[in-house]
Amino acid sequence: MSDNNTAFKPSLRLIDATMLVAGSMIGSGIFIVSADITRNVGSAGWLIFVWLITGFMTLTAALSYGELSAMFPKAGGQYVYLKQAYNPLIGFLYGWSFFTVIQTATIAAVGVAFAKFTAYLLPQFSEDLVAVNLGFLKISPAQLLAILVIVLLTLINNRGVKSGKIVQTIFTLAKLLSLIGLIGFGFYAFNAKIWTANWQSAWDLHKLNKDGSIASYTSIAAVGAIAAAMVGSIFSSDSWNNVTFIAGEIKNPKRNIGLSLALGTMIVTLIYIITNIMYTGVLSLHDIALAEKDRVAVSVSQQIFGYAGTTIIALLIMVSTFGCNNGLIMAGARVYYSMAKDGLFFKKAGSLNKNAVPGFGLWIQCLFACAWCLSGKYGDLLDMISFVVVVFYMLTIAGIFILRKKMPDAERPYKAVGYPVLPIVYILMGLTFCILLITYKPNYTWPGLIITLAGIPVYYFLARNTTKIENADLVDVE
Repeated sequence: MSDNNTAFKPSLRLIDATMLVAGSMIGSGIFIVSADITRNVGSAGWLIFVWLITGFMTLTAALSYGELSAMFPKAGGQYVYLKQAYNPLIGFLYGWSFFTVIQTATIAAVGVAFAKFTAYLLPQFSEDLVAVNLGFLKISPAQLLAILVIVLLTLINNRGVKSGKIVQTIFTLAKLLSLIGLIGFGFYAFNAKIWTANWQSAWDLHKLNKDGSIASYTSIAAVGAIAAAMVGSIFSSDSWNNVTFIAGEIKNPKRNIGLSLALGTMIVTLIYIITNIMYTGVLSLHDIALAEKDRVAVSVSQQIFGYAGTTIIALLIMVSTFGCNNGLIMAGARVYYSMAKDGLFFKKAGSLNKNAVPGFGLWIQCLFACAWCLSGKYGDLLDMISFVVVVFYMLTIAGIFILRKKMPDAERPYKAVGYPVLPIVYILMGLTFCILLITYKPNYTWPGLIITLAGIPVYYFLARNTTKIENADLVDVE
């Protein structure tokens, strides 16, 4: 039973918000994607450079979002920022993409990753087995387990924000400490010969094929290779903005959202870069690039701990992905709540249940994410999401310039760091990345763009059937 008069309860402290940022960012990517990055760039220097440039982009975006979060400390986050800076259509296209691709497909990808590593401990959950054969669709035990985890976390978050907060803080602290431990043991197992060999030609950019052969790039193709390599690192660094969606439940949001964005992204960026430096001191580039099923962290852990390494990493990734999905599930439903309040989503998503959370939004998100679990491979989802996400990040950061002209007298308790230089640099870098990705990896970038544009007729259909959008107060600044 829902109660339309129920209000969000501000119960998340700065530490909780920071754990949401860090926990939503760290899923399975850091343990896997370095293999594909290494195949694209072929050298240790460029491997670290890809993570550095991604970290710079993430930090720049997070510091820029601080200004917007302080201006609009309400549920919905990025959806609200885009609506205020541009118009309701742009806000809706983000919310539509968020529901159809960005959040739900990410939840699915992280859920499937959880299941894949569970299979290391319990082989009956292997993705190579068939649990259900429908003829046109074969469903693996891994997919079923991913669905089960998504449903379980939805149930937990449906019980109230405090339930979700406890799970988030415990699992995020556990994986941060575990990652730091892995880094420490990795440097203890440091191999000087491997390190020297890996860094001898640190800036020799080339392709490492899966058969172990090397291929050279032309100048233009080299730039495209770097963009292709960044797909993995951007996916691994994404979802830092989830804390903005849950602003209505954060204590002192005008201060704590911006701070949590800065702290969370800095912590994760530092851990990611140090982890990859550690990889190059334990495994040869060949072993990183050709790790079985791209599971670099498993290969590293086996070098450090021997046979037990597989179990250790499997447990670490299970903790990591479980906590990551909890943060994604918790935050996502708040966007649908804000859209529903504008008459642009299912009406029931705009009300809170007796536990003061958007229960209907949580369950409709759960349903769509479960459908994504059955849809395809981890890499397919990763490529599609990265392109669409960066497009909306660019639009949102450009919105800072628009809002400074459109609403010059609005209260800005926090201002974007490095304005206007850093926001402009991010937009230029993001634009370059998107153009190169369309050119060199079109198969899974165009589908994401098409899904986004498909929201245009949906928006006009919804707008025609409600007068809320015409009457919305677009200058409501809390």
